[in-house]
Amino acid sequence: MKIRLIKAIEEDAKDIFDIQVKAFKPLLEVYKDYDTNPANENIERVITRINRPDGAFYKIHIDDVLVGAICVFWKEQTQLWISPMFILPEHQGKGIAQKAITLVEELFPHATSWELRTISEEKRNCYLYEKLGYKATVEKRILNENTTLVHYKKVC
Repeated sequence: MKIRLIKAIEEDAKDIFDIQVKAFKPLLEVYKDYDTNPANENIERVITRINRPDGAFYKIHIDDVLVGAICVFWKEQTQLWISPMFILPEHQGKGIAQKAITLVEELFPHATSWELRTISEEKRNCYLYEKLGYKATVEKRILNENTTLVHYKKVC
């Protein structure tokens, strides 16, 4: 299984959007985070991410099959942020997200730090980020009675 990142272009927006909805819809049903869940975004938001001058959106491929995407942007020149990252449900749990994060970090060797947020109740996500060297900060945001976002940071 060869995992690679390919920079997205605007023509990829529909495919990325469809995968984003499929990946985040199960979480939306569990956590009812209607205002923040990427399954509730529109395709214009994906297009905006693809075209943002301070970042890049990458398609995640296994061999020649599109299975997800990862968006990276910089808060400052050397402080990078991952948001969102998603993998089709049928491809989750296979190490794809771990490899995608490693690959995207390698694309930006000048980074002094990486940050992201995830749902604290999603223990598999938290475990993944911690395994990759991300540390939970004290910053948390309660979205509703079901959901808390936790902030992770990795200093390089």
